[in-house]
Amino acid sequence: MLPPLNPAEVGAMVGLPAAGAIDAYLVTGGLPLICQEWGSGQSVESFLAVSLADPTSALLVSGERSLAAEFPGYIQARTVLAAIGNGERTWSGVRAAASAGAEPMAASSLTSALRLLEAKRVVAVDTPLSARPAAKERRYRVADPYLRFYLAYLAAGLPLVERGRGDLLLRQVKRSWYAWRGRAVEPLIREALLRMAPELGWPEVEAVGGWWNRQNNPEIDVVGADREGAANRIIFAGSIKWQSTQPFDQHDYAALVRDVTAVPGFDTSTELLAISRTGTVAGVPAHSIGTEDLLTAWRSLPRNGHPA
Repeated sequence: MLPPLNPAEVGAMVGLPAAGAIDAYLVTGGLPLICQEWGSGQSVESFLAVSLADPTSALLVSGERSLAAEFPGYIQARTVLAAIGNGERTWSGVRAAASAGAEPMAASSLTSALRLLEAKRVVAVDTPLSARPAAKERRYRVADPYLRFYLAYLAAGLPLVERGRGDLLLRQVKRSWYAWRGRAVEPLIREALLRMAPELGWPEVEAVGGWWNRQNNPEIDVVGADREGAANRIIFAGSIKWQSTQPFDQHDYAALVRDVTAVPGFDTSTELLAISRTGTVAGVPAHSIGTEDLLTAWRSLPRNGHPA
């Protein structure tokens, strides 16, 4: 099997500018067989309309083939993975979603399933990054971008496609696409910032993650630190605004300034980042990162350099 393309390679293959290339990567995961079916310059909506009309399209068949190969007979692991793929991020949320009826899944069964998924690198585990470790505040996510999209939309929608109603599945995708994309792009942005850190003037950055507390209020989308675990320095912190028309503005900056003080280790030397799909308005006193900046993280890389 050919290794996945990285986001810059996806953009070159499907003939889209940076913002569209990132969208295409979130849908395809860089899988060459899927990217080959993406027409040059084709929008996400147009590509999905064509792919969801064909039950044999690479977009639809690749997910089940991958899962069947990875988890033959692992029913509980598949159930837990489906819960995470549908947006559950906490241990209790995953357990509730994976439980059958009123009978909760046994804690030992859930723990075993999560360990298997982590060992196979199908699920990634994030913890808040700051000067104060918070290992108990674990969040789970599907590690592979394509599988994340497949589980969120396609797995449950296959019966519609088989009945010739891919249009209904497309409607479901469009209904929540912007919210899903805003969450799905976060790991890619963090990976890009880790790669870019030396060029941005922060060669000491060894870890990029996010930060949240038990109440999930506030949440900081991006935190760059000098090491994993208990960081000595919080070098940068930022907010991601991944909208199609609204740039990062003064209101977004004010919210970042207010919330970032909750991050243990934040101080006046911490650089603030404004990360946006549609740019940053003039006058925002933060380091602006856009889609072209993010793609440079994967340009001039070896063939298989791609996000985790």
